[in-house]
Amino acid sequence: MKTITIENDVLKMVVAAMGRAEMFTSLSEKSLSQIAGRAVLNQYEPQETIVKEKEPSDAFYMLINGQVSVLHYHRSSDGLIELGQLKPYTVIGEIGLLLNEPRTATIQATEKTLMLKFDSALFNYMFENIPAFGPIISKNLATRVQKLSSNIPLPMYDKEADRPDPEVLKMIPIEFSIRHRVLPLQTDGNVIRIGFVNSPNSKVISAVQRFLPSMELQMVQIDNDFFDEVLGSKSGVEEWASSGDESAEVEPEVRGSAMPKLDSLLKRAVAEGASDVHLSAGHVPHWRIDGEIKAIEDAKIIEPDEVFELIKPAMDENRQKEFLNTNDIDFVYPLHGTGRFRVNLFRDDRGISGVFRFIPSKILTFEQLGLPPILKKLCSHPKGLVLITGPTGSGKSTTLAAMINYINTNRSAHIVTMEDPIEFSHTSQKSLINQREIGSHTHSFSTALRAALREDPDIVLVGEMRDVETTNLAIETANTGHLVFATMHTNTAISTMDRIIDSFPPEQQSRIRVGLCESLKGVVAQVLCKCIGGGRTAAIEVLVVNTPIANLVREEKMNQILSSMQTGKAHGHMIFDEELAKLVIRKKITREEALSKVDDKEKLTKSIEEMIRKRQEKITADLDK
Repeated sequence: MKTITIENDVLKMVVAAMGRAEMFTSLSEKSLSQIAGRAVLNQYEPQETIVKEKEPSDAFYMLINGQVSVLHYHRSSDGLIELGQLKPYTVIGEIGLLLNEPRTATIQATEKTLMLKFDSALFNYMFENIPAFGPIISKNLATRVQKLSSNIPLPMYDKEADRPDPEVLKMIPIEFSIRHRVLPLQTDGNVIRIGFVNSPNSKVISAVQRFLPSMELQMVQIDNDFFDEVLGSKSGVEEWASSGDESAEVEPEVRGSAMPKLDSLLKRAVAEGASDVHLSAGHVPHWRIDGEIKAIEDAKIIEPDEVFELIKPAMDENRQKEFLNTNDIDFVYPLHGTGRFRVNLFRDDRGISGVFRFIPSKILTFEQLGLPPILKKLCSHPKGLVLITGPTGSGKSTTLAAMINYINTNRSAHIVTMEDPIEFSHTSQKSLINQREIGSHTHSFSTALRAALREDPDIVLVGEMRDVETTNLAIETANTGHLVFATMHTNTAISTMDRIIDSFPPEQQSRIRVGLCESLKGVVAQVLCKCIGGGRTAAIEVLVVNTPIANLVREEKMNQILSSMQTGKAHGHMIFDEELAKLVIRKKITREEALSKVDDKEKLTKSIEEMIRKRQEKITADLDK
């Protein structure tokens, strides 16, 4: 270790670095200079230990540049295990110093590193002389505690008492499980127990949460022998690997020499936890991991004439012709034993590009997705129209798949779906299901809807109400004794009805308004929010179209619907602002994330503050009792 004098240019550098750390970002440059002038700047060589686990916490540190590992002694590994690595501007050890507790981890430099040291005397100085420091550290400590809790050693899984559920094993792709030594074990409602052979890192946890949106992870430690035993058992890898959609398997004649290369890339992407794979002419392949587009560093640039040849074997002759005629096509590519991929192939200024989005083969239940119970009631109507709405990527398909799956397992009915393309593949259970794909099995949504009336359906799913003709037919189908589900790209429940009515010519709007009053049973609008600590959760608005709501629609009093929803929550109404505020109060999402999802930020802020006030009043009242 080498100590560096903090003055002149070094002082400027240290102040600039402190300004980028979350703990200090709100402090003035003058305050930062006061603190920096009293701190100690140390330089560490690679592999040099900065602090040791269990030693007294006499200071905290900030990483100026370089990189360090966080290490923890774990008896199961008989030595130090790496919990993660920290990057510049990270603050380390302030919790231990504040609580006067021994260090919980060892910090070791992995390259030449500069660390700024704040001893206990300086810590006290900051509280006493920097007025803004107290509130800032209070906020940051709460965030740090939440992050650090994920690094606590995992409890061992009792393999004798709890055997893994074969159905649950299918909830994570086998390539990912093998690559990261991870096993899904059991579910209880929307909680899933996940076994890790190795200590989990944030990237693996984030990937698991992408495969299992809205589910809460309960992490346990498993050993290598147990992992190998499960994957080698009849209920493990053999059944697991056969869980792909065999009925939709691409016929051998459309497979060519390029197919193994494409399959290999897609399997590798799933193993790494990627949600999307991008193939673009003139670029190396990219994938999206942790929400970020990243180049696959060891891949070669794809030449303009290679993209189509690479993807062509995944398409039948009709799809190839359609793409060559339109320069744009959507379809699903099933990869046996791995899952399905929704594919968009398009032409751009460089040539041809393709995007593959992974679709998990396992359809999650209401409980696993954390969907509100009112959605089950909407599934129980004998007839009517139910709309699932939200922007692209909001989870509409996942919610709709759960609703169809609920009907499939609870009602004896004939379900006909029309999708572009088919994403989630359903197997008939209590119901009989026929799934039709636009372009492959029928010409258009409107054509399929007309034909559906001759197919003796009880439930009809329309992948998207894209045009006036399809919307009109969906309403008519719902009014003739069928339960119709459909999706739209609208943001709120009320705006959905406005969009439907406004899409028709003025002379037809009165008729459509009446048709909606008679057929519409509910609108479910949703948006996906990033959770604190990783993963995503849905904020859901539900408009239940009962007699009071129908009357407001008929009388063109749309501006009164929100008020009716607020006073009639007993009927199942749920309002976006309130649901987002609840997620903030429950510490599921940040306030900033909630505000990014609404236009009226002031209204949402008031909702959050009102909920906080009511919660505090309840706590006070309970204490007084």
